[in-house]
Amino acid sequence: MTDATPPLLDVRDLTVTYGGVAAVDGVDLTLGAGEVVGLIGPNGAGKTSCIDAMGGFVRPRRGQVILDGRDISSLPPHERVAAGLARTFQSCELFPDLTVRDNLAVAAHRPTRWAMLLDAVAPRRSPAAGRAAELLDLFDLGDVADALPGHVPHGRQRVVDLARALATDPRVVLLDEPAAGLDTDETAALGAQLRRLPELGVSALLVDHDMGLVMGSCSRVLVLDLGRLIASGPPAEVQADPAVVHAYLGETAAPA
Repeated sequence: MTDATPPLLDVRDLTVTYGGVAAVDGVDLTLGAGEVVGLIGPNGAGKTSCIDAMGGFVRPRRGQVILDGRDISSLPPHERVAAGLARTFQSCELFPDLTVRDNLAVAAHRPTRWAMLLDAVAPRRSPAAGRAAELLDLFDLGDVADALPGHVPHGRQRVVDLARALATDPRVVLLDEPAAGLDTDETAALGAQLRRLPELGVSALLVDHDMGLVMGSCSRVLVLDLGRLIASGPPAEVQADPAVVHAYLGETAAPA
């Protein structure tokens, strides 16, 4: 993103309070087309609250969320998804009684009255099934396509979770601790998938405590502490920032 290019996602003065305490305090951030940007900070810094507010899951005290020039601040979560903003959660929220294939198809389904009428008269293979098949191939999930999530290794469940977010055809995806509970090899495999997102036309905001994943996957890193942004820049620059070292990197990051 250049100075002349408007951001794809523009968050302005985002403020979230709980009982008078500011969990997110006047945060401004931008995300350009084709960017993977990290959002890091110690536990309690406000990272998940920030994502929750951006996704419409909590009501901010003030602030705007602008996606591709459209103010989506007043939209409920499902309408933000329809507008092109998807998210994942710290725990995999896959449907346990549906196969991996059906988890993807449900996310890709776009019901309309006309489509339902046509299917009632002449049932056909839905576009959602085709999109699910594309994602199974794209993320190399064919061997677990017909398995229930509980029978899939945890690391690959995380990949299914990412694929399901992409099934909604987002412009931007918000990723909340996708590497939580993964071992080194699983995290490396997830990082490879994250680095492919710009090729798929998707930008991402990545929250995670795994610094190897964040620094190796992101072109920019933002740092939150006590609800405020204290640093922003390329990974190497942020890692060397004394304020970041003092607030976060100088200490052992707590698990998610």
